[in-house]
Amino acid sequence: MAQSENFPLIAKTMAELEDVLAEELTQLGANDVEIGTRMVSFTGDKALMYKANVHCRTALRILKPIYNFKAETADEVYEELKKLNWEEHLSLDKTFSIDAVVFSHIFTHSKFVAYKVKDAIADWFNEKYGKRPSVSITNPDVVFNIHIAHNKCTLALDSSGESLHKRGYRVAQGDAPLNEVLAAGMILKSGWRGESVFVDPMCGSGTLLIEAAMIALGIPPGIHRENFAFEKWNDFDADLFSEIYNDDSTSREFSHRIVGSDISPKMIAIAEKNIKNAGLQKYIDLSVKPMQQYTKAPAETGVLMTNPPYGERIKVEDLDELYSMIGERLKHVFTGYRTFVLSFKKECFDKIGLKPSHRFFLYNGALECEMREYEIFSGKRDDHPRTERCRPDKEHLERNSKEGYRRSRRSEQGDEEKPQREFRREREFSRDEKPRRDFPKRERTEDHPFKSRERSFNNDRKPRGDRPFDGDRKPCEFKKRDTDRKFDGKREGFKKKEFGKQEKDLFDKGRKRDFKDKPSSFKRQKPKEK
Repeated sequence: MAQSENFPLIAKTMAELEDVLAEELTQLGANDVEIGTRMVSFTGDKALMYKANVHCRTALRILKPIYNFKAETADEVYEELKKLNWEEHLSLDKTFSIDAVVFSHIFTHSKFVAYKVKDAIADWFNEKYGKRPSVSITNPDVVFNIHIAHNKCTLALDSSGESLHKRGYRVAQGDAPLNEVLAAGMILKSGWRGESVFVDPMCGSGTLLIEAAMIALGIPPGIHRENFAFEKWNDFDADLFSEIYNDDSTSREFSHRIVGSDISPKMIAIAEKNIKNAGLQKYIDLSVKPMQQYTKAPAETGVLMTNPPYGERIKVEDLDELYSMIGERLKHVFTGYRTFVLSFKKECFDKIGLKPSHRFFLYNGALECEMREYEIFSGKRDDHPRTERCRPDKEHLERNSKEGYRRSRRSEQGDEEKPQREFRREREFSRDEKPRRDFPKRERTEDHPFKSRERSFNNDRKPRGDRPFDGDRKPCEFKKRDTDRKFDGKREGFKKKEFGKQEKDLFDKGRKRDFKDKPSSFKRQKPKEK
């Protein structure tokens, strides 16, 4: 394949980071950039595919589609894939794996689709050579991605291999570490590019600090990775990739400091290992220090960004006090800073006690989170007009995905309902709170008469609830039911059950009971000897 030939590509990302990824791809020289749901499609050549893997900070995978078709059944998927010439992408001495993503009412199980793709590949090689390439789940040479949306199927080559959030610098981690792609997306959404001090007073394992340093210095995020999947492809251009990998034209000077601290000495030790492995200890200052001990900011102005606990590592009863302390320190210590706090619960943001200038809707795993920006001013807020950069304009909302736009509209309308998980979209109502629809009140007119909705009664009859109690009338008397009575087949009434001598003999003969002693004792008769 010629280097100048363009072909379609797909970059997968986390929800609400599509707009940032699209800007990254545009800066790399991508064409026909189009934002989708958790993905961005574009066109480019082989060099751009290599660059996207090395330089994109908010991409999870870079896929190269190789075949598009429609299928209504699993057998049609199998037959369509057998039409391909698999030798162009795979050989007998290489291993492969299948990654299936299904959004369809026809195909409900992604693993079943993956098995069908595997069978098509194996049968194609068996029919031609009598043997087939092996499947490897842990470290395959070639990874195929099958994506099915309803009946539209797309087969693609995964050029990344392991997810691109695995940068390669992390050697240790604590509880609930922040995803590297999410951390980079938070920084890029804030607009910080290294022009001031960057502070994280709850740094944990140092993910935000490392990503901030790499952004400020212009270091590509994939520089520490051991390999990419495209290095094992048949058409891999080693010279072209070496030129892209060793290109340092994006490097920049960084004259400020990146400051991180945490209350846990264990987490600071983990952060030191990761920072040293990334080669960034020269630019990052670490210390064991709780946020409440901050009495002076590292510089007059800067950016503070942090990801406090949501309740997993700290007891729930301490969360209110924690977030109240964060708001108090931001207001009294970090005056002149732009601060960003990522959290999950609305109650936590309320405890901060500051009005956000901007809200970013993100996902941390399955949690529907927010990153809120607070501009800390000295004096009253009214004395400092909000900058145009902080206003969420219409263009910004249109760049976001559908879910981000929905939440943005919800916030503008003042519906501050508690954020829910991604898979819980329907609103839940308690017994006291039920869905209600308010209709405009209809008025009676001559052209459009309508009956009253009030219940009416006949004049001769009063409603049961309005009948006065008649003191002379006695309440109904209920007699005890006689259980020895049986229905005689007539509607007039019942008659007592009476047994004659003939009926009694038949009863005794049928049940084979002996009433000599007492009715409650029964003796089993011995069988007759033959």
